[in-house]
Amino acid sequence: MADVTPDRIFQVASGFMAAKHLFVAHEVGLFEQLTRGPATLDELAQRVGIPRRTLRILADAMVALGFVEREGERYQNGLVAATFLSGRTPTDLRPVLRLFNHVTYPRWLKLEEAVRTGQPVFGELAFTPEEQRLFSEGVAAVQAAPAQALPTTYDFRRHRRVLDLGGGTGSWLATVLREYTDLQATLFELPAAVAIARPYLAGTPVAGRITIVEGDIFTDPIPDGHDVVLIANVLHLFRPERNVALLRRTRERVPEGARLLLVDFWTDPTHTQPLFAALMAGEFLLAAGEGDVYSEEEGREWLKASGWQALERKPLAGVVSVIVAETAS
Repeated sequence: MADVTPDRIFQVASGFMAAKHLFVAHEVGLFEQLTRGPATLDELAQRVGIPRRTLRILADAMVALGFVEREGERYQNGLVAATFLSGRTPTDLRPVLRLFNHVTYPRWLKLEEAVRTGQPVFGELAFTPEEQRLFSEGVAAVQAAPAQALPTTYDFRRHRRVLDLGGGTGSWLATVLREYTDLQATLFELPAAVAIARPYLAGTPVAGRITIVEGDIFTDPIPDGHDVVLIANVLHLFRPERNVALLRRTRERVPEGARLLLVDFWTDPTHTQPLFAALMAGEFLLAAGEGDVYSEEEGREWLKASGWQALERKPLAGVVSVIVAETAS
């Protein structure tokens, strides 16, 4: 017992403090202002428009967390902040911080209620228009690296038309179509999400090859005529029985030999690894009222029960991977 310390408890229990410091540092524009070069607190306070005293608390917290470096009286972005939070590189994670700060963080205050009651706290994906925008943009940023990896991980050359069910902004489709110029695509999404997807896709060079269809994946007819279907980060929002129903509905709308790509935070059989996936289970519970994380083994069982045959699982990026399946004979 002499070797046991409570350090881990304090580290985890104070995690919300680190997160909120990071969110606020982004909101006041600290990282963007430091792209102009090293600056003193007086210079930064003038740039961001907040009191020097409170800015010091924020800036020093970012130094302690490793996002900002301090040499003497001057602060500058560390490598991670410069790469992902400055707004000066293609790998922009600022939408993730906005999502976590304005949508996720407030909703997590209801986690205890959701766990105790087992009932939806907010309703299924119940967002205001502004929350929907933050959600769509944030999820697209979270999934940017896996989306970039998909076209090189899975060979789409055998396919003619790809259907993305519940595909958010359409960022996965845009990435795939940039690499495969002969491929046509359909995005099937709820109207609120489509309102975000239309202007995003209109600004991409592949807009002319994407058809957008509004609808509910559980109640409206799923578009047919596609030989590969992508379901990315959807299954973790729903109960297993609803996922089986969705996979069965999808199977009924594709030809023999069609492929299915299930992208998700697939876990080990215990649902405890990867750690990030285990923690995200709470997020999925709050987002849709019934979400969870699932193991690869569970995914394979759902496929077998719905007329699909699992072929392989491939890692994409981070904790995200894809299970590739084909119609069962």
